[in-house]
This record gives sequence, C-alpha cells and structure tokens, in this order.
Amino acid sequence: MRTLNYSAEEIVQTIDMVRVERLDIRTVTIGISLFDCVSDDTATLCERIYNKVTNVAAELTRTTRDIGQEFGLPIINNRVSVTPISLVAGQADVDGFVRIAQALDRAADTLGIDFIGGFSAHVEKGMTNADRNLIAAIPRALAETKRVCSSVNIGSTKAGLNMDAVAQMGRTIKDAAAQTADNGSIGCAKLVVFCNAVQDNPFMAGAFHGTGEPEAVVNVGVSGPGVVLRALEQAPDQDFGALASLIKRMAFKITRAGELVGRTASERLGIPFGIVDLSLAPTPAKGDSVARILEAMGLERVGTHGSTAALALLNDAVKKGGAMASSHVGGLSGAFIPVSEDEGMIEAAEHGDISLDKLEAMTAVCSVGLDMIALPGDTPAETIAAIIADEAAIGMINKKTTAVRVIPVAGKKAGDLVEFGGLLGHARIIPVNKRSSARFVNRGGRIPAPLQALNN
Repeated sequence: MRTLNYSAEEIVQTIDMVRVERLDIRTVTIGISLFDCVSDDTATLCERIYNKVTNVAAELTRTTRDIGQEFGLPIINNRVSVTPISLVAGQADVDGFVRIAQALDRAADTLGIDFIGGFSAHVEKGMTNADRNLIAAIPRALAETKRVCSSVNIGSTKAGLNMDAVAQMGRTIKDAAAQTADNGSIGCAKLVVFCNAVQDNPFMAGAFHGTGEPEAVVNVGVSGPGVVLRALEQAPDQDFGALASLIKRMAFKITRAGELVGRTASERLGIPFGIVDLSLAPTPAKGDSVARILEAMGLERVGTHGSTAALALLNDAVKKGGAMASSHVGGLSGAFIPVSEDEGMIEAAEHGDISLDKLEAMTAVCSVGLDMIALPGDTPAETIAAIIADEAAIGMINKKTTAVRVIPVAGKKAGDLVEFGGLLGHARIIPVNKRSSARFVNRGGRIPAPLQALNN
C-alpha cells in the first residue's frame, strides 16, 4: 500500500468533521468480475455466482467495521457490484434472470451487505436477446429480492439514444412500481436508467463492475455535505471566488480521508484499490444536505432562480478539490440531488418551491440526474420514457453521465407523502406535466449521436 502521510492537524480536523459535521464514508464497494462464472445451465451459473461473490467479499463487513473503529470514521454501507448480468447469463430466459437475481440476493444476505448492484444491461445501440430478457425480468427481480439493484444504459455520446429501449424502460418502471405497490413502489428506488454510465461507480442503484475493470477492485464512495455546509456558514459574506476556494479545501480533506480508508481496506482484503468517488451524497438527517449548501450561498430556498448557478459552482469546486487530493478520483464524483434523501430538497418539494423542470435544469451541471423523485402513480409509461429521454439528451450532448431514478408511486397523487425509510427518506409526490408525449416516444428508432461523438 502506498503510504499516505497525514499531519497531526489533518487528523484533528478529520475527527472534528466526523463529530460535528457528519463526515462519513458512504460506502466501500467491492467490484467483482463474473466472466468466469458463465454456464449454459442457469442453475450452475447461479451456484457459481453465489460462490464467487461470497468468497471474494467474505471479509468485507468485518474489515470495514474494524477500519471504522480504528479510525473513528463511520462507514455507512458495504456493497458489492458485479459484471452486468446480461453479459454472463448466456441462454437464460426471463425466469432464469429472476433466479440469477435471487442468487445475488442470497449472496448479499450471506455477506451481510446492504446492496448488490449489476443486474444490468447496456443497450445504447440495440438489444441482444439476453438484454431483452433481463429488462423483462427487472420488475419481478426487484419485487422478489431485497438487496439487488438494477441499471440499464440506454444512450451515450458516442452511440446516441436508443429510443426503443427508452420506451421499454418507461413501461418497466411502471411495472416495477405496480409489483411493489404494497411497499410504496420501492422497487423503482432500486432501478436507474443511465446515459453515459461509468464502469467504476460505487453508488447504488447504478453500480456495476465494468468490462474494463480488473478481476476484483475496492472502490470507495465519500460523502460530507455537512462538512461543506458548516464551512460556508462560517463565511457568510465572502464572494464566489472565496467560496469556491473554501469548498475545494473541504473536498480535499474529505477525499484524503476516503483514500485512506480505501487503501487500508484494499490492503487488508488483498484486493486492488480502484477509486474514490467524491460525491456529496446527502441523507434525510438535518444538516446533511446539498440543498442547504446552496441556500447557504444566499438562496432563500433551493429551487429558486440562481439554484443552477450555485450548484454548478459547488460541483466544480468539489471535483477540483478532490482531484488535487488524489490521482484516483473516479466514479460519478460531484454533488447528488436526490429529492427524497436530502432534507432540504424534501422541504422544498413539500412547499412547492422546486419542480421537475427545475430539477432537470440543475442536473445539467451536477453529478448524475433526476434522482429519487416520487411521481403520481397514474403517470403514463410514455411520460416516464419522455422524462428519461430529456435527461439522457442532457448527458449525450454534454458528454456527461446522467440518470433517472423516478418512482411513480401506485395509488398516490401529486402532493401526497410517501415514506421509503432509512437513507431513502421520504418524499412529497411532485406533479408532472399532463400533456402527452406518447406520439414522440412511440416513434422508436435511435436519436443519432451528436457531432461531439466525432472526436477521434
């Protein structure tokens, strides 16, 4: 392990960030390749997947518990990501894919981890039979498992947008909501639709172990909105240049703590260290909020005019500070704005101060996209598909990762409240434009890649 030299001052500052400002390591995620598990027989494939995941990650929870206690730094989640299942499932039919998801869930239960990601497909230019069967299996797989997370990449800057897949994902999200209707349609909280998905993301629901990754790898996801918020509250009158410098310094410290945990876990697990994902990932806890950071810059409430500019400053400063602290920053790295998981966003939604359209605008300058947004249960599948298309277009044109994780909550209407629990929080149902997008979505085909794709 490469030695990281920490001064006494840095150690004291890190302790203060943990005690006062809610600094935590949001996740240690082990990525695992499943290519050597391939079999034409689904039962054999499931057995091999279970055995490999439980063997490679056998010491994950014990190791992170020990590191957390030794460093006094909370490690909130233990996770595993695997090779996109559509690439290793061979001739599995829809029922076979559900059985694979159940095998992943059993492995996660055996390990005592929080989530396992990678029930995934990449269909930006078209679908294989395996891709079609996996997507068809997603609603049942998410309804019949507790810890399995799913993602589908439907577009990229190089390939354009697969609008057939976009339409299909609109229907899939509706089906997943219906099949978990008795539990707030929570299946949709474990499903994300990407454009320009990255291979080393440790955060759920979108984590998968990319084809360019090693046999196994340790990736760390760092949080810390409370650290940045407290720093800004102590500098109420500084100009934007000074604010950016302050955020960069905080991001530097947070990243250093994350790399220390990641490299220590890597050494003890005997698995190579991958990246630190420096994402300001909020929680429903008071003060642990990206929205409150934006309000500390001078906005009366997030969602008002100026919110996009404030978020752009925050996201850029976080990335610059992280890049200065480590040469292994990766994943998504930026600021998340999940509506149900951020107490400031929850409050803004409850008061009607933030809309779906404003959230879409903000995603053009932040990490990922429309995240954990509760929609009316009667939202048509075509409208959900059009929301996905809009968000994917932002990612495609701007050469960035964007994603949609929306939850059309069965039986709920705009203004109702839904409780998801834990880190997933709760949310007010946000209204959706009632005008139809069906004719647009049902054209099918592919929206061509933009001129930016021709950069070789």
